[in-house]
This record gives sequence, structure tokens and C-alpha cells, in this order.
Amino acid sequence: MKAFEDVASTLVDVAMGRRPADLVVRGGRWVNVHSGEIIPDTDFAIAEGRFAYCGPDASHCIGPQTEVVEARGRYVVPGLCDAHMHVESGMVTVTEFCRAVIPHGTTSMFIDPHEIANVLGLPGVRLMHDEALEQPVNVWVQMPSCVPSAPGLEEAGASVTPDDVAEAMRWPGIIGLGEVMNFPGVVANDPTMVGAIAATRRAGRTVGGHYASPDLGRAFHAYVAGGPQDDHEGTRMEDAIARVRQGMKAMLRLGSAWYDVAEQIRAVTEKGLDSRHFILCTDDCHSGTLVHGGHMNRVVRHAIAQGLKPITAIQMATINTAEHFGLEREIGSVAPGRRADFLLVTQLVDLAIDAVYARGQKLAESGRLVADIPAYPYPASAKGTVKLGRRLSAEDFLIRAPEGRNEATVRVIGVVENQAPTRALQATLPVIDGAVPGDASQDVCRIALVERHRATGEVVNAFVSGFGYRGRCAMASTVAHDSHHMIVVGTDGEAMAQAANRLGEVGGGVVFFADGEEKALIEMPVAGLMSVERAEVVAQKADRLIAAMREAGCELNNAYMQHSLLALVVIPSLRISDKGLVDVDRFEIVDVFV
Repeated sequence: MKAFEDVASTLVDVAMGRRPADLVVRGGRWVNVHSGEIIPDTDFAIAEGRFAYCGPDASHCIGPQTEVVEARGRYVVPGLCDAHMHVESGMVTVTEFCRAVIPHGTTSMFIDPHEIANVLGLPGVRLMHDEALEQPVNVWVQMPSCVPSAPGLEEAGASVTPDDVAEAMRWPGIIGLGEVMNFPGVVANDPTMVGAIAATRRAGRTVGGHYASPDLGRAFHAYVAGGPQDDHEGTRMEDAIARVRQGMKAMLRLGSAWYDVAEQIRAVTEKGLDSRHFILCTDDCHSGTLVHGGHMNRVVRHAIAQGLKPITAIQMATINTAEHFGLEREIGSVAPGRRADFLLVTQLVDLAIDAVYARGQKLAESGRLVADIPAYPYPASAKGTVKLGRRLSAEDFLIRAPEGRNEATVRVIGVVENQAPTRALQATLPVIDGAVPGDASQDVCRIALVERHRATGEVVNAFVSGFGYRGRCAMASTVAHDSHHMIVVGTDGEAMAQAANRLGEVGGGVVFFADGEEKALIEMPVAGLMSVERAEVVAQKADRLIAAMREAGCELNNAYMQHSLLALVVIPSLRISDKGLVDVDRFEIVDVFV
């Protein structure tokens, strides 16, 4: 859309009545996030995709060609902003993600495409950046900062350098640096981290944070001093308090599997901290959540349910986000000069959205998309990225015990429901024919990481607990934050091999096998991370996946999301990588056997 300076004179003329508006909304309740008020009987005049007039009577802005919408006392709410998210977690492309979330009131997104960066590097980021520019809503891109996320502990499919960051800062849709996950690197003044942050600050952009440690001592203070300006990895009230006190924005996330708002929002509702330094986000939402549960409207409703006033929760998903990224003159509020991104809402507490407008155009009504948003074609270079090198067999997923043992004590990755961190557990398991197969009675099954970027054929094996699988089953996924090798979790080596080989055949995605049969499959040919199908179709396939997992004994909430983070070697406490089992508390490789 046109820059403000190119249309400012038009906005002035419309406000003065010298020129008719394109659209006038009459008789709304103005949810004013600047003053914290709800102002009744307000009219809004829009021209060139921006608000020109917000006041008691816009009749002077109406001409013969002006479209007039009667609000009839409905709330006029700023379009919602997601301050930190990964499109790839939705299993769909940027375009399909937008199609899914627009009916839920999201009109601005700040995306960090570090998933595709780990597979395709800077060219992959450019693909998503260019697609973002084509959308009818605002999609800004944060340049990925940590590819690989933990150098020395994993090998990704590509790498990002400070020079790459500096180059990306010149692209029109780049808003800042994506979450700086390598917090030990920042604390140690690692040249790559220092260089990436410096390139971002020189460009006048925002540096995203990711401090996943519970240690709020010296290392935390050093991390903040290094430059990150926000953080979404807090899970406790004290995490949110510490971040705000140090001048960061505390981003509170409610994704498909991360429920971190309720505990941290107590810093506002109980401790009285200034809510303008708190921001809501989703981080990761899969397509099933987007289609069935919502997006940022879901997060705002949840925040209100925790005791926030509706206007405060809306500020955390609008103006607070805009100010953080230096965009308060563009988005985040219903006010003159801003982009006309707004919602017509019947009930404020449950955010019942009747219509969604972006840049003055109606995009959705009654929960359905009414705008035509064509599919975006991805080139062949973004596909065919799953390279196993050979066909895998059950033998590849055997975990051989030390010589002469009848049982063995092993390290086990412990899944924590609804949170990103894992626990570092131990279990004593039986040895059968020289191998350790796991033990369903202790809820311990096998996990394997299959290298898929360079066709090495390498497989790393370990143990995981929390999925509750019974019988002969396995799930494989090429979505494995952040290096995005293939993660296979299962109870049976043959099923694990079947699942892994199937994803090699279809070019990536997620698949579930049980009793020798394929029970669910979501094909994701774009970098092995994203489907080319509509979000509704992907959601249906995701529903089948969840049903198959539950039939096999898994009762975890959004178990797929938990599965996808088992290789995330920058969040405590125990993870798996292509180099082995990683103790994230100490940032070192450890043996599976104790």
C-alpha cells in the first residue's frame, strides 16, 4: 500500500470534508488502545487504506461513491497482531496461513522463518519474505539469527552469517532479527552472535530474544546487555517480571502446545506491573488449532479469562506490539493515519468477530474469508529436500546395550505437557538379545534422529518418555526444530523404519504407522516443512494424525508439537541432535547410557 507521506494530504482533505472517503463506518464503539477507553457513538472515515477521521460524526466525509457500513453499536477493534510466530509450524505456506487466520482477526504478523532457513538458508528466507509482501494483510519478517541454533551441537541444512543478516536488513519486508536462541553465544560474546546483533542495530531494527534458561542470575543480565529486546521463553511469573525490569518486552505465548500466559500474566494482575510492556503471541500453532480454535483472538480471550480487562488484553495484542517494532504510526490502533486494519466485534469479552477489514477492505465476514487470495507458487528448488541416502531398516533403530548387561540405566528425554522445556530423566530398562527396546510399562519408547540434509544415512538413537504409546507404532516428522532433520518416535524398529522411509518417498511431512499400516500422513513437500494444500485440508489430515496417536495410547495435548521440539537443543533440559544426546543445561553431548 502507499506510504503515509504519499497520501497524507488526501487524509486531511477527507477529514475536512473536502473529499469523500472510500469507506465510512457509522455508530461504532471505539476501542481506543491509546487512551484505554471504549468510546460510544463514533464514526470512522477511511481513504487510501488508512483512517482519516475518527470522531462523533463523519457525515461530512460521505460522497456519492462512499461505502457506508452501519456498526450499530458493535465494537471497532484494531486488527490483532502476532508479535512472534513461525508460519512453518502451521504446516502451510505464508499465503495459506494468512487465509486461515484472517477470519480470526489477525491482520499483522511478525514471522521468523528460521525453520526454512535451517533447510535452505538465505534463499529460503527470501522465498518466504517475497511471499509475505504479496499478502493483503501485514506480514513482516524477522531475519533468522541462529542457523544452526547451537553450533557444535548440531548440523543444520544451511547456515546464516552476520553478512547474511546485514544483506537481509536491506530487504523491504525485514523488521528485525529473529529470536536469538544461542544465549550461551551471546553471553560468551561469540563473534557470529555479536555480528548479527550489531548488523541489526546498525539498521535500526528490533532484536528478538530467546532466553530459555531458568537462571536469572549473571548470565541473564549479560544476555540482556548483549542486545535482545524481547523474550517469549518465560514460563514463570518471575520470568516475566525479570524481563520487564531489565527493559525487555515480556512476550507471553499461547500456541498449540505452549500455555505460558496464565502464570506470567500474574505479574500484571497480582504484582501490578505496567501492562504496556507485555505482549501476546502464539509462537507455534499447527493448522488444526488455526482452523478449529483460532489464532490471536484465542490468545486474547485466554488473557481476559486470566483476569485482564478486555481493553488491556487487546492492547497487548495491538498497540504494545506496534510500539515495540516501531510501527505505532502504521498499525496497532484505530486512529488517523494508521492502516485501516480493524474488526467489527459483537461481544468484546469473547471477541466475537463479525467482520475483518485490512487496509480498508473487507477480507472476512462471519468467520469466513470473503477475499480472493490466490495460492503462491513455490519453485522446485524449495522441494526435494529430504535426502536419506539409503533405505532404512529396523536394524538402524536398535540401541545396543553395553556388553554383558541384563538391564541398563539410560538417560530419557521427558516430555512436559503444554511446555517447551523437557526433563532430563533416567530409567532402568531390560536388555533383550543385547539391545534395549524401551519399556511401555514405564512409558519409555525409542527416539531417533535421521540425518536428512546431506544423505549421510546416519541415525542417532535414544529414549523418550511421555507419549504413552502402546503396541507396535511409530511417528516420523521432518519438522524437527530447529535443524529439521527427521525425528522418529516409536515402540518398534520396523514401524520406525516404515515411517522414516515413507517420508523419504513423499518429500517430507508427518506420518504415523501402527501394526504395519500407515494410519495418517501429512505431506509437506516445501522444504519438508510446509504443505501446498489449503489449511482446512491440512487440518483434516492433522485430525487423523491426532486420532491415530490417541488410538496408540498418546493422550498428550498437541503431541505433534511436542514431538517436533525434541531436537531443539537450545531449550533445557535434554534433547537429541545429529551429534547425539544433548544436555542443554550444560550444552554438551552425553551418552545414552548412564
